[in-house]
Amino acid sequence: MATWRAGVATDSGKQRSSNEDRVFADDSHGIFLVVDGMGGHAAGEIAAETALDSVRANLSGLDSDRDVEDQVRAAITAANNAVRRLSEQKSEYGGMACVLTLAVAHSDHVTVGHVGDSRLYLAWNGELRKLTSDHSPVGEQEDNGEISEEEAMNHPRRNEVYRDIGSEWHNLDDTNFIETKTLLFRTDAALLLCSDGLSDTLTAAQISAVIERYEGDPSKVALQLVDAANRAGGKDNISVIFVPGPEFIGSNAASVAAARQRHAVTRIRPKARRWRSVVRTLVLLVVGMFLGIALWLGVQRFWH
Repeated sequence: MATWRAGVATDSGKQRSSNEDRVFADDSHGIFLVVDGMGGHAAGEIAAETALDSVRANLSGLDSDRDVEDQVRAAITAANNAVRRLSEQKSEYGGMACVLTLAVAHSDHVTVGHVGDSRLYLAWNGELRKLTSDHSPVGEQEDNGEISEEEAMNHPRRNEVYRDIGSEWHNLDDTNFIETKTLLFRTDAALLLCSDGLSDTLTAAQISAVIERYEGDPSKVALQLVDAANRAGGKDNISVIFVPGPEFIGSNAASVAAARQRHAVTRIRPKARRWRSVVRTLVLLVVGMFLGIALWLGVQRFWH
């Protein structure tokens, strides 16, 4: 079983006075969660906090011998109804909701539970791939290739979602609510969970460029991603959980670059030796040819 060591960072951004995001990383149990609150007058913070507490409580007794997807679905459904219950009990919390992305690592697999437009990415072999769908009209267009990533990031309806935690009551068997999947997780890969404050500010290529510099400190990557989003405007709250596998290392890490340089030098040296050998052979051939011609001329003069 892999030993997890996540890097976590969250920030209000440059244009928001408060942070309605919540993050949770339990390395010992392999549970990682990003929640993005929605609603004015601090209600978004309450929604995110309520959902996080509910998920954490419901997964505290996670049983890897039972179907993990069922347990993830139950935890998220309970969180949804906890937020909905609170919003109905207090008028100042009316209409509050949140979106979330949950990853649970077990054995050599990861189970994902997702509602809304926060995201889960997989980094492997120098590439970054989005594993979750954006439950929003604009995100759906982007996922279907109808609009480009840049067009989606700048779309005026980008923040609209059609799935969330808390706006309606839900049951365990509700379809079109929670997106779940289980995938094999390689030890030389990495996971990135984030709120849309990151993915609406940085392109996948920009995110990948930071991740591929990783060489052992996951907290450094998380902080660098938040800093990059803030430098790009920081228009929303930004939250990041970076979870590298035990054998993951960035393709552009300094140690990898140094190894490439050493390899390039070792390739140049044999080539140089080969060229010296070729030149030496050619010189010997030319000298031998002239000696042969001189000998032949000498023999001709002798006989004549």
